[in-house]
Amino acid sequence: MGKTSAPRPLADNEAKAFAKMLRSSPQKLNLVAASIRGKSAESALAELTFSRRRIARDVKKVLQSAIANAENNHQLDVDRLYVAEASVGRAIVMKRWRPRARGRVGRIMKPWSNLTVVLREREETA
Repeated sequence: MGKTSAPRPLADNEAKAFAKMLRSSPQKLNLVAASIRGKSAESALAELTFSRRRIARDVKKVLQSAIANAENNHQLDVDRLYVAEASVGRAIVMKRWRPRARGRVGRIMKPWSNLTVVLREREETA
């Protein structure tokens, strides 16, 4: 007598990958995520490969993981996948301080982010 399995939160033609604690601010990460939203998986990979932003490497890893999940776990066609959602969320913020003049402090905020990528399979066109 175990628990009953929970219903799948995604549709049958979707696959998801999630990354926690990426060392970048959500604002910077969202710029990279916005550049791949709505694109096909292949062109999104090309976009991230040649992006000059450091966080693009981590986004590319998450996208590759989502593609692998779609292919291996959900038997979706890789050639028809596109990025349906790329959402960014806040994680923790490490707070540090630096001494400044006259006994004051300068706060240094070191934010971390979460990233969720959902791929969806396009319907066949006849």
